[in-house]
Amino acid sequence: MNASRRLFSLLFISYVILIFTVPSRAGSDTGIAAITIPSADVTLSFIQAGRIAKVFVKEGDQVKAEELLTQQDDAAEQAQLLQIKAQSEDTTQIEAAQASLDQKKVDLQKLEWAAGRGSATSLEVEHAKLEVKMAELSLKVAQFEHEQNKRKYKEWQIRVANMSLRSPIDGRVEKVEVEVGESVNGLADVVRLVNTDRLWIDVPVPLAKGRTLKLGQTAKVKFPDAEQTPVEGKIIYISTVADAASSTLRTRIEVPNKLNRPAGEHIRVVF
Repeated sequence: MNASRRLFSLLFISYVILIFTVPSRAGSDTGIAAITIPSADVTLSFIQAGRIAKVFVKEGDQVKAEELLTQQDDAAEQAQLLQIKAQSEDTTQIEAAQASLDQKKVDLQKLEWAAGRGSATSLEVEHAKLEVKMAELSLKVAQFEHEQNKRKYKEWQIRVANMSLRSPIDGRVEKVEVEVGESVNGLADVVRLVNTDRLWIDVPVPLAKGRTLKLGQTAKVKFPDAEQTPVEGKIIYISTVADAASSTLRTRIEVPNKLNRPAGEHIRVVF
């Protein structure tokens, strides 16, 4: 019995050593499951309610950054903008205040000259000085109001510009949520744009492995097609906070998309 027990113990220890010394190929062969996402995914909205006047794109269109996508009816705002522009360019009040100040200064000089010869009282001189001071303040008020009108014009330019949606990226129109003549609320979805020239993959890497990864390090991305060779990507972001529940570290991989694959595919990543 003692010999049998010793033999069983030796066999068990050998089995345990074998398990822990032969490297597992499951992780290296199959990789970590993840899903591709667009490198840019933007949903645009108007900041205020309004009626859609024009839609310049349709779903599937390729657009460039700053390309006009859709526009609200801005006829009333354009008319108001013209009025404010005229006010911002008008300098009549400044010119009138300057002319009044110049006249008050001349009157003061004449009174000071007359007072020096006994033909005017000191009270009249002081009154003339006060008139000059008030004229100077009137000029400053006119100048201030003119600057405010110019600022108001810039504000309305921004308001009118916000009634048009322009693409912030080069990409593809994925969804158009509005039609011409439709009224939309502020912040409601209007156009969705995506860019899949490069795909991103957020990979939940086991913490022990995640600690060894570096920015710029390469990774192999296996797409569902069995015949396709893995695509090489690189690490562009590593989270500084691990997920405590799963003991994983979110790591973002970027891969080129030369085959124009759709985002949302289930893939596997091998480091």
